[in-house]
Amino acid sequence: MASTHASREGASLADFFQLLRLRKALIFLILSLVVVTTAVVTALMPKWYVSTLNVRVEKPEGEVKLFQNQQSAYYDPYFLQDQFKIMQSAKILYPVIERLQLNEKLAASQGSSVPLPTDVTYLLLVNKMIRIETPRGSSLIEIEVSAQDPALAAAIANEIGTAYSADRIDFATSQQREGLAQLRKELEKQEKVVTSQRDLVEKLRKDLNISGVDLSARYSDMEVETLRQMQNSLIALSVDAIGRKTRYERFKSIPPEERLNLVNSELIQDPNIQNLLQAYLVADQNVAKLKTRLGEAHPELIAAMENRAKIREQLDGQLRGYENALEIAYKEADARVAELKNQLGQAKVDQILSARERMRPFEEALQKLEDDTRLLSTTKLTLRQREIDFQVPKRTIEILNVAEPARRASRPNWSLNLVFAVLFGTILGVGTAVLVEYFDTSFRNVAEVEARLQRPVLGVIPNAPDPLKKDAAGEDPAELEPFRVLHTNLNLALKSDARGRTLILLSAGPGEGKSTTLLRLARAMAKAGERVLLIDSDLRRPTQHQLAGLRKEPGLAEVLQGKATLQSVTQREIQPNFDFIPCGSVGSFSLTLLYVDRLKALIQELRGQYDRIVFDAPPIIGVSDASVLASVMDDVLLLVQHRRNPQSMVMRAQQIIEGLGKTIVGIVLNRVPRNSGEDYGYYTHNYAYYSSHGRRRSRRSRRDDADGESDSRGDRIEYVERERRRSKE
Repeated sequence: MASTHASREGASLADFFQLLRLRKALIFLILSLVVVTTAVVTALMPKWYVSTLNVRVEKPEGEVKLFQNQQSAYYDPYFLQDQFKIMQSAKILYPVIERLQLNEKLAASQGSSVPLPTDVTYLLLVNKMIRIETPRGSSLIEIEVSAQDPALAAAIANEIGTAYSADRIDFATSQQREGLAQLRKELEKQEKVVTSQRDLVEKLRKDLNISGVDLSARYSDMEVETLRQMQNSLIALSVDAIGRKTRYERFKSIPPEERLNLVNSELIQDPNIQNLLQAYLVADQNVAKLKTRLGEAHPELIAAMENRAKIREQLDGQLRGYENALEIAYKEADARVAELKNQLGQAKVDQILSARERMRPFEEALQKLEDDTRLLSTTKLTLRQREIDFQVPKRTIEILNVAEPARRASRPNWSLNLVFAVLFGTILGVGTAVLVEYFDTSFRNVAEVEARLQRPVLGVIPNAPDPLKKDAAGEDPAELEPFRVLHTNLNLALKSDARGRTLILLSAGPGEGKSTTLLRLARAMAKAGERVLLIDSDLRRPTQHQLAGLRKEPGLAEVLQGKATLQSVTQREIQPNFDFIPCGSVGSFSLTLLYVDRLKALIQELRGQYDRIVFDAPPIIGVSDASVLASVMDDVLLLVQHRRNPQSMVMRAQQIIEGLGKTIVGIVLNRVPRNSGEDYGYYTHNYAYYSSHGRRRSRRSRRDDADGESDSRGDRIEYVERERRRSKE
């Protein structure tokens, strides 16, 4: 494990990408599972549709001020936040719920026939279906409504806009309506006063017999002019008193808890109250923020709440002071009017006592009629002006669009879900691949095999797409070169030219490609000029007859039982220099120690006939036949499949073989991926060197078989020796 840990500690970015290429099937499988699962879940999720309504909101113009021009309200940074709360208040949403019958519709969407309570529907709208926001730096408000029915979402959004617009208009015109009502009352009173005064003038005319007097005549003396000025001042003071009385009665009629909402309008213009309101709103927001992350007993939250209470107390005091100021101003105006009336009355008395006593009552009555008529005309003009202003559409809110039913669902978001699924699946797949690689205890490179088993690796066999492919004249030499290299390395490792040596290829477990590798190695030996005999001694799961496409019976089992002769079971020349003995009819027959002597005799008889006798055997672990065969063999090769069995399993197979008194000649690494990197790429890259030169060599060999074969063999031996020296260096 030392080499394994060293390789992990020295891993580089290239090793990481190599790991991704190696485990790409696992990563793709996990990614596919995550994406498919996400797609299925997304498809099963209920679809929500969003409809958006855009409105532009302006602050109200304020109260109606008699005989004064209206002015726009000042900018309030908290105005839009207040509108968000108003739009989501019960005052707006309860009428929407009632008009659209949302209690029944939302209950039906949840599969219930019982209508929802109104408060439950209200909470569902506020918490789940309605989202109100404003773009940064804009006075526009976006009302987004989500529902499973697109038509219902659009209807709710439009109805909210309608209800909110009606509420804003009602709020903006409420003070104007009250002012107009008061003006109409004053107009009715003034009309009665003018009518009564006109009757008095007519009565005096008859009594004084002055029917021929010009009613439009004016006296130019100082006393008459003084009376006229005093009368005009009285009219102006009376109008001012009416306005102050209206403001005071309007403010007094509003409950104290609702007066805070009037601070932002023009009804209250006291800068101290405005500043206290701003401070109160800031303190209220601070308390709201602290409540979301602090407990109720936290000192900072308690201090913030006390600060807000103090500010609210000061604000309430200022509002009470403002009410007192309105009352004092109203009473002062009444006092001035009363005083002026007394002075005017005294002046009239003095005038009556003058020399013109006879005409003075008529003149006074006539003057009063003119004054009352003038006041009546002024009141009519003011009322008409305010009525025209009241009829002008208010611009406090403007609905910019009509919410339309959405054509596509906004939730679930397929694109977003799939992007996150691909991202999460990729991370999960890569993480799983890294974990699998970290906990993988199989052999992963040549260095690990040689370090753990202390035996040389004689051959590296790439993973072939068609391992059963027969050798043919037109086959790519790169496919055959790994077996030629293995053959050459095996000859160099044995360092013996003795004919008839037996060779067995063993593996720790089944399914590692041992039979296929042995068959192709035997073919390479035969093509190299050696006389080869392949014996299928795997009596448990024989496969050589299937790989070679030959008959299975009779074979080794009949020879060992004495039912057939060696000559009768040998299938000769299945390929030039290549003979084959199948396993035979196995049945319940197994290779035990009782047949060791017969097996040795059989081998002794074959030694003089062949240069190499190779045996195919079952796995060494768990099957006794392999141990019996290995005990009588001259040479033993151990096959290890790349990244298959744990290292402990392969080392156990080595211990079993060495326990039989046999030394493993070398190791064969099988089914190595061509793009696996590490040191395998060195071998597979060099094998491909022969893919182009081998074709030319194949054409030359057809012209001169003997010379071409000997030269090729010599080149391969020289190449392998050079590569072995390079790998040792």
